[in-house]
Amino acid sequence: MSRRTFLQGSSALGVASLLGLPGLAAAEPPPETRKIRLVLAETMCLAPQYIAEEFLRAEGFEQIEYVPIQAASGKYSPIWIPGMLADSIADISMSAAPGLVAAIDRGAQVTVIGGIHAGCYELFGNGDIHTVRDLKGRAIAVAEAGDERLFIGSMMSYVGMNPGTDVRWVVTRSSDDSMRLFTEEKVDAFLGFPPQPQELRSRRIGRMFLSTAADRPWSQYFCCVVAGNRNFVRNNPVATKRVLRALLKAADVCARDPNRAVQYMLDKGYVKDRQYAMGLLADLPYDRWRKADPEDTLRFYALRLREIGMVRNGPQKIIADGTDWRYLNELKRELKA
Repeated sequence: MSRRTFLQGSSALGVASLLGLPGLAAAEPPPETRKIRLVLAETMCLAPQYIAEEFLRAEGFEQIEYVPIQAASGKYSPIWIPGMLADSIADISMSAAPGLVAAIDRGAQVTVIGGIHAGCYELFGNGDIHTVRDLKGRAIAVAEAGDERLFIGSMMSYVGMNPGTDVRWVVTRSSDDSMRLFTEEKVDAFLGFPPQPQELRSRRIGRMFLSTAADRPWSQYFCCVVAGNRNFVRNNPVATKRVLRALLKAADVCARDPNRAVQYMLDKGYVKDRQYAMGLLADLPYDRWRKADPEDTLRFYALRLREIGMVRNGPQKIIADGTDWRYLNELKRELKA
Protein backbone atom coordinates (compact mmCIF):
# COMPACT_ATOMS: atom_id res chain seq x y z
CA MET A 1 0.00 0.00 0.00
CA SER A 2 1.41 3.38 -1.02
CA ARG A 3 1.65 6.26 1.44
CA ARG A 4 -1.02 8.17 -0.55
CA THR A 5 -3.40 5.20 -0.43
CA PHE A 6 -2.84 4.79 3.30
CA LEU A 7 -3.47 8.47 3.98
CA GLN A 8 -6.62 8.44 1.87
CA GLY A 9 -7.90 5.47 3.81
CA SER A 10 -7.15 6.97 7.21
CA SER A 11 -8.69 10.28 6.12
CA ALA A 12 -11.83 8.46 4.98
CA LEU A 13 -12.18 6.74 8.34
CA GLY A 14 -11.73 10.07 10.09
CA VAL A 15 -14.44 11.70 7.97
CA ALA A 16 -16.87 8.87 8.61
CA SER A 17 -16.24 9.14 12.34
CA LEU A 18 -16.49 12.94 12.36
CA LEU A 19 -19.73 13.04 10.42
CA GLY A 20 -21.27 10.03 12.08
CA LEU A 21 -21.49 7.62 9.15
CA PRO A 22 -20.04 4.09 9.16
CA GLY A 23 -18.36 2.59 6.15
CA LEU A 24 -17.08 4.10 2.91
CA ALA A 25 -16.89 2.95 -0.70
CA ALA A 26 -15.99 -0.66 -1.26
CA ALA A 27 -12.98 -1.39 -3.45
CA GLU A 28 -13.71 -0.41 -7.03
CA PRO A 29 -11.83 1.23 -9.91
CA PRO A 30 -10.41 4.69 -9.17
CA PRO A 31 -12.13 7.73 -10.71
CA GLU A 32 -11.13 8.54 -14.27
CA THR A 33 -10.28 12.07 -13.11
CA ARG A 34 -8.99 13.32 -9.78
CA LYS A 35 -10.57 16.74 -10.26
CA ILE A 36 -14.21 17.63 -9.69
CA ARG A 37 -15.93 21.02 -10.02
CA LEU A 38 -19.17 21.77 -8.19
CA VAL A 39 -21.19 24.97 -7.95
CA LEU A 40 -20.86 27.35 -5.01
CA ALA A 41 -24.14 29.20 -4.43
CA GLU A 42 -25.22 31.28 -1.46
CA THR A 43 -28.10 29.02 -0.50
CA MET A 44 -28.11 26.75 2.52
CA CYS A 45 -30.35 24.11 0.94
CA LEU A 46 -27.27 22.93 -1.01
CA ALA A 47 -25.80 21.79 2.31
CA PRO A 48 -25.02 18.22 1.09
CA GLN A 49 -22.87 19.68 -1.66
CA TYR A 50 -20.62 21.34 0.93
CA ILE A 51 -20.71 18.49 3.44
CA ALA A 52 -19.62 16.24 0.56
CA GLU A 53 -16.20 17.91 0.33
CA GLU A 54 -14.51 15.47 2.71
CA PHE A 55 -16.39 12.48 1.33
CA LEU A 56 -15.14 13.44 -2.14
CA ARG A 57 -11.57 13.34 -0.87
CA ALA A 58 -12.25 9.89 0.55
CA GLU A 59 -13.59 8.89 -2.89
CA GLY A 60 -10.23 9.70 -4.47
CA PHE A 61 -10.69 13.28 -5.70
CA GLU A 62 -7.60 15.37 -5.05
CA GLN A 63 -8.80 18.65 -6.59
CA ILE A 64 -12.24 19.72 -5.38
CA GLU A 65 -13.27 23.09 -6.77
CA TYR A 66 -16.39 25.04 -5.85
CA VAL A 67 -17.10 27.39 -8.74
CA PRO A 68 -19.04 30.53 -7.75
CA ILE A 69 -22.45 30.66 -9.38
CA GLN A 70 -22.38 32.72 -12.56
CA ALA A 71 -24.28 33.37 -15.74
CA ALA A 72 -23.43 30.93 -18.51
CA SER A 73 -23.64 31.65 -22.22
CA GLY A 74 -27.43 31.62 -22.26
CA LYS A 75 -27.30 29.24 -25.23
CA TYR A 76 -29.36 26.60 -23.49
CA SER A 77 -31.10 28.21 -20.56
CA PRO A 78 -31.15 31.40 -18.49
CA ILE A 79 -30.97 29.22 -15.38
CA TRP A 80 -27.52 29.58 -13.92
CA ILE A 81 -26.63 26.13 -12.59
CA PRO A 82 -27.93 24.11 -15.60
CA GLY A 83 -26.20 26.60 -17.88
CA MET A 84 -22.94 26.23 -15.96
CA LEU A 85 -23.16 22.46 -16.32
CA ALA A 86 -24.07 22.62 -20.01
CA ASP A 87 -21.17 25.01 -20.73
CA SER A 88 -18.74 22.83 -18.72
CA ILE A 89 -18.10 25.56 -16.17
CA ALA A 90 -18.91 22.93 -13.53
CA ASP A 91 -19.04 19.14 -13.75
CA ILE A 92 -21.79 18.10 -11.32
CA SER A 93 -24.13 20.02 -9.04
CA MET A 94 -27.39 19.97 -7.16
CA SER A 95 -29.96 22.13 -8.92
CA ALA A 96 -33.70 22.83 -8.93
CA ALA A 97 -35.76 20.30 -10.88
CA PRO A 98 -37.93 22.75 -12.90
CA GLY A 99 -34.87 24.61 -14.16
CA LEU A 100 -33.31 21.38 -15.36
CA VAL A 101 -36.53 20.34 -17.10
CA ALA A 102 -36.52 23.67 -18.97
CA ALA A 103 -32.83 23.37 -19.80
CA ILE A 104 -33.14 19.83 -21.17
CA ASP A 105 -36.16 20.91 -23.21
CA ARG A 106 -33.97 23.57 -24.87
CA GLY A 107 -31.22 21.09 -25.69
CA ALA A 108 -28.82 21.68 -22.82
CA GLN A 109 -26.09 19.06 -22.57
CA VAL A 110 -26.93 18.04 -19.01
CA THR A 111 -27.89 14.70 -17.46
CA VAL A 112 -29.89 14.29 -14.25
CA ILE A 113 -28.54 11.38 -12.18
CA GLY A 114 -30.39 11.49 -8.85
CA GLY A 115 -32.59 13.31 -6.37
CA ILE A 116 -31.65 14.76 -2.98
CA HIS A 117 -34.45 16.51 -1.09
CA ALA A 118 -37.74 18.37 -1.30
CA GLY A 119 -39.02 21.59 0.09
CA CYS A 120 -36.63 24.55 0.07
CA TYR A 121 -38.90 27.05 -1.75
CA GLU A 122 -41.66 29.04 -0.01
CA LEU A 123 -44.17 31.41 -1.60
CA PHE A 124 -44.88 34.64 0.29
CA GLY A 125 -47.62 37.19 -0.26
CA ASN A 126 -48.47 40.67 0.96
CA GLY A 127 -51.92 41.94 1.90
CA ASP A 128 -54.86 39.62 1.34
CA ILE A 129 -53.03 36.91 -0.62
CA HIS A 130 -53.71 33.51 0.97
CA THR A 131 -53.69 31.06 -1.96
CA VAL A 132 -52.15 30.66 -5.40
CA ARG A 133 -55.46 31.70 -6.99
CA ASP A 134 -55.25 34.99 -5.07
CA LEU A 135 -52.26 35.87 -7.27
CA LYS A 136 -54.53 36.70 -10.20
CA GLY A 137 -53.93 40.28 -11.29
CA ARG A 138 -51.01 40.71 -8.89
CA ALA A 139 -47.35 41.61 -9.38
CA ILE A 140 -44.73 38.91 -8.69
CA ALA A 141 -41.00 39.60 -8.53
CA VAL A 142 -38.74 37.01 -10.18
CA ALA A 143 -35.02 37.01 -10.95
CA GLU A 144 -34.16 37.02 -14.65
CA ALA A 145 -31.80 34.05 -14.30
CA GLY A 146 -33.56 32.12 -11.55
CA ASP A 147 -35.97 29.22 -11.20
CA GLU A 148 -38.74 31.25 -9.55
CA ARG A 149 -40.89 31.82 -12.63
CA LEU A 150 -40.81 28.11 -13.47
CA PHE A 151 -41.79 27.10 -9.93
CA ILE A 152 -44.59 29.66 -9.69
CA GLY A 153 -45.73 28.88 -13.23
CA SER A 154 -46.06 25.20 -12.36
CA MET A 155 -48.07 26.13 -9.25
CA MET A 156 -50.40 28.29 -11.31
CA SER A 157 -50.77 25.56 -13.92
CA TYR A 158 -51.77 23.09 -11.20
CA VAL A 159 -54.73 25.29 -10.15
CA GLY A 160 -55.78 26.14 -13.72
CA MET A 161 -54.25 29.62 -14.03
CA ASN A 162 -52.34 31.07 -16.97
CA PRO A 163 -49.05 32.67 -15.89
CA GLY A 164 -48.82 34.43 -19.24
CA THR A 165 -51.97 36.50 -18.69
CA ASP A 166 -53.14 36.16 -15.09
CA VAL A 167 -50.23 37.88 -13.30
CA ARG A 168 -47.68 40.63 -13.89
CA TRP A 169 -44.08 39.49 -13.73
CA VAL A 170 -41.57 42.01 -12.38
CA VAL A 171 -38.18 40.81 -13.58
CA THR A 172 -35.20 41.72 -11.39
CA ARG A 173 -31.46 41.21 -11.68
CA SER A 174 -31.27 38.86 -8.69
CA SER A 175 -33.36 37.04 -6.12
CA ASP A 176 -32.11 39.49 -3.50
CA ASP A 177 -33.54 42.35 -5.58
CA SER A 178 -36.84 40.48 -5.78
CA MET A 179 -36.98 40.09 -2.02
CA ARG A 180 -36.15 43.77 -1.53
CA LEU A 181 -39.11 44.78 -3.73
CA PHE A 182 -41.32 42.44 -1.71
CA THR A 183 -40.17 43.83 1.65
CA GLU A 184 -40.81 47.35 0.33
CA GLU A 185 -44.31 46.22 -0.75
CA LYS A 186 -43.63 47.19 -4.36
CA VAL A 187 -44.75 43.71 -5.48
CA ASP A 188 -47.40 41.40 -4.11
CA ALA A 189 -45.62 38.05 -4.04
CA PHE A 190 -42.17 36.52 -3.87
CA LEU A 191 -40.80 32.95 -3.98
CA GLY A 192 -37.87 32.62 -1.61
CA PHE A 193 -35.24 30.00 -1.03
CA PRO A 194 -32.94 29.62 2.01
CA PRO A 195 -32.02 31.73 3.85
CA GLN A 196 -34.64 34.17 2.49
CA PRO A 197 -37.76 32.53 3.99
CA GLN A 198 -36.03 32.29 7.36
CA GLU A 199 -35.12 35.98 7.20
CA LEU A 200 -38.63 37.05 6.20
CA ARG A 201 -40.11 35.15 9.12
CA SER A 202 -37.62 36.61 11.59
CA ARG A 203 -38.50 40.12 10.35
CA ARG A 204 -42.23 39.30 10.30
CA ILE A 205 -42.58 40.39 6.67
CA GLY A 206 -45.36 39.05 4.47
CA ARG A 207 -47.22 35.78 4.83
CA MET A 208 -45.99 32.38 3.73
CA PHE A 209 -48.93 30.68 2.01
CA LEU A 210 -47.27 27.77 0.19
CA SER A 211 -44.39 25.61 1.37
CA THR A 212 -42.88 23.08 -1.00
CA ALA A 213 -41.79 21.13 2.10
CA ALA A 214 -45.27 20.80 3.61
CA ASP A 215 -47.92 21.38 0.94
CA ARG A 216 -49.00 18.72 -1.53
CA PRO A 217 -48.29 17.93 -4.25
CA TRP A 218 -45.02 19.88 -4.09
CA SER A 219 -43.86 18.14 -0.92
CA GLN A 220 -44.08 14.79 -2.71
CA TYR A 221 -41.49 15.71 -5.34
CA PHE A 222 -37.84 16.62 -5.29
CA CYS A 223 -36.91 20.26 -5.23
CA CYS A 224 -33.18 19.70 -5.68
CA VAL A 225 -31.80 16.94 -7.88
CA VAL A 226 -28.26 16.11 -9.00
CA ALA A 227 -27.16 16.72 -12.58
CA GLY A 228 -23.91 16.72 -14.49
CA ASN A 229 -22.42 17.89 -17.73
CA ARG A 230 -23.50 15.24 -20.24
CA ASN A 231 -20.01 14.55 -21.56
CA PHE A 232 -18.58 14.33 -18.06
CA VAL A 233 -21.20 11.79 -17.01
CA ARG A 234 -20.77 9.76 -20.21
CA ASN A 235 -16.95 9.77 -20.17
CA ASN A 236 -16.41 9.36 -16.41
CA PRO A 237 -18.81 6.70 -15.12
CA VAL A 238 -16.72 5.73 -12.09
CA ALA A 239 -16.11 9.34 -11.09
CA THR A 240 -19.81 10.14 -11.57
CA LYS A 241 -20.87 7.30 -9.29
CA ARG A 242 -18.31 8.33 -6.67
CA VAL A 243 -19.49 11.95 -6.70
CA LEU A 244 -23.12 10.92 -6.36
CA ARG A 245 -22.24 8.55 -3.51
CA ALA A 246 -20.48 11.40 -1.69
CA LEU A 247 -23.54 13.64 -2.13
CA LEU A 248 -25.96 10.98 -0.91
CA LYS A 249 -23.83 10.25 2.17
CA ALA A 250 -23.66 13.97 2.84
CA ALA A 251 -27.45 14.17 2.57
CA ASP A 252 -27.65 11.42 5.19
CA VAL A 253 -25.47 13.52 7.49
CA CYS A 254 -27.87 16.45 7.10
CA ALA A 255 -30.83 14.18 7.88
CA ARG A 256 -29.33 12.33 10.85
CA ASP A 257 -27.36 15.03 12.59
CA PRO A 258 -28.16 18.56 11.36
CA ASN A 259 -26.30 20.10 14.29
CA ARG A 260 -23.06 18.39 13.29
CA ALA A 261 -23.62 19.27 9.64
CA VAL A 262 -24.22 22.95 10.46
CA GLN A 263 -21.11 23.08 12.65
CA TYR A 264 -19.04 21.64 9.80
CA MET A 265 -20.35 24.28 7.37
CA LEU A 266 -19.77 27.07 9.89
CA ASP A 267 -16.18 25.92 10.41
CA LYS A 268 -15.60 25.83 6.65
CA GLY A 269 -17.28 29.20 6.08
CA TYR A 270 -20.07 27.88 3.86
CA VAL A 271 -22.78 29.36 6.10
CA LYS A 272 -22.73 32.30 8.48
CA ASP A 273 -25.93 32.10 10.49
CA ARG A 274 -26.29 29.07 12.77
CA GLN A 275 -29.94 29.73 13.62
CA TYR A 276 -31.12 29.94 10.00
CA ALA A 277 -29.05 26.92 9.00
CA MET A 278 -30.29 24.77 11.89
CA GLY A 279 -33.90 25.67 11.15
CA LEU A 280 -33.48 24.71 7.52
CA LEU A 281 -31.63 21.42 7.96
CA ALA A 282 -34.05 20.31 10.67
CA ASP A 283 -37.05 20.95 8.39
CA LEU A 284 -35.95 19.62 5.00
CA PRO A 285 -36.29 15.88 4.24
CA TYR A 286 -32.68 15.17 3.28
CA ASP A 287 -33.33 11.43 3.37
CA ARG A 288 -35.88 11.75 0.56
CA TRP A 289 -33.37 10.29 -1.93
CA ARG A 290 -33.89 6.86 -0.34
CA LYS A 291 -37.66 6.84 -0.82
CA ALA A 292 -38.72 8.90 -3.82
CA ASP A 293 -38.23 8.44 -7.57
CA PRO A 294 -36.63 11.48 -9.23
CA GLU A 295 -38.11 10.47 -12.58
CA ASP A 296 -41.58 11.15 -11.13
CA THR A 297 -40.40 14.67 -10.26
CA LEU A 298 -39.21 15.44 -13.78
CA ARG A 299 -42.41 14.00 -15.23
CA PHE A 300 -44.55 16.14 -12.91
CA TYR A 301 -42.78 19.40 -13.73
CA ALA A 302 -42.54 18.62 -17.44
CA LEU A 303 -46.32 18.11 -17.57
CA ARG A 304 -47.08 21.30 -15.62
CA LEU A 305 -44.66 23.43 -17.63
CA ARG A 306 -45.83 22.04 -20.96
CA GLU A 307 -49.44 22.87 -20.08
CA ILE A 308 -48.54 26.56 -19.85
CA GLY A 309 -46.10 26.66 -22.75
CA MET A 310 -42.91 27.01 -20.72
CA VAL A 311 -41.50 23.84 -22.31
CA ARG A 312 -42.25 22.37 -25.73
CA ASN A 313 -41.53 18.67 -25.23
CA GLY A 314 -43.41 16.10 -23.21
CA PRO A 315 -41.97 14.31 -20.19
CA GLN A 316 -41.09 11.15 -22.11
CA LYS A 317 -38.65 12.97 -24.38
CA ILE A 318 -37.21 15.12 -21.60
CA ILE A 319 -36.57 12.05 -19.46
CA ALA A 320 -35.12 10.11 -22.39
CA ASP A 321 -32.83 12.97 -23.42
CA GLY A 322 -31.67 14.16 -20.03
CA THR A 323 -31.50 11.41 -17.40
CA ASP A 324 -29.38 8.41 -16.43
CA TRP A 325 -30.48 6.51 -13.30
CA ARG A 326 -27.86 3.73 -13.38
CA TYR A 327 -25.69 5.25 -10.67
CA LEU A 328 -28.57 6.05 -8.34
CA ASN A 329 -30.03 2.56 -8.67
CA GLU A 330 -26.66 0.97 -7.88
CA LEU A 331 -26.11 3.25 -4.88
CA LYS A 332 -29.59 2.68 -3.47
CA ARG A 333 -28.74 -1.00 -3.27
CA GLU A 334 -25.25 -0.35 -1.93
CA LEU A 335 -26.31 2.19 0.72
CA LYS A 336 -29.51 0.41 1.69
CA ALA A 337 -28.46 -0.20 5.32
